Amino acid sequence: MDELDREILDILRRDARTPYTEIAEQVGTSEGTIRNRVEGMVESGVIERFTVATRTGNVKAMIEITVDVDVHTGGLTEQMAKWEEVDFVWQVSGEEDIVLVVDTTDTRGLNDLISRAREMEEVMSTTTQLILDEWRG
Repeated sequence: MDELDREILDILRRDARTPYTEIAEQVGTSEGTIRNRVEGMVESGVIERFTVATRTGNVKAMIEITVDVDVHTGGLTEQMAKWEEVDFVWQVSGEEDIVLVVDTTDTRGLNDLISRAREMEEVMSTTTQLILDEWRG
């Protein structure tokens, strides 16, 4: 990955629907070059997926999860990533082991999700933080 790839990624992170012609204009190259670079980054796994950020009026939160010391978090994160309300699952360093970024219709839905995590045998504790507002970088 070179500087041009990083510039392209920077633009796509802000808006994954930015037309290739617009990206080409911003970085000073051709649309064909952008298309080839993006396709290459998708094929190599640098770009895993394109996604949509929404402002639904729902309750958004981060649920920080601590698991037992001898638990392999990979299996848990895969399982939690399948939960409908989960936007992202992060394996993190620090006091917590896993962070879920969730989008639920209301606080009852959030509480149900927290309970679902706490009912898992491997989960030792959870801490929840409501996301009050967000901005794109």
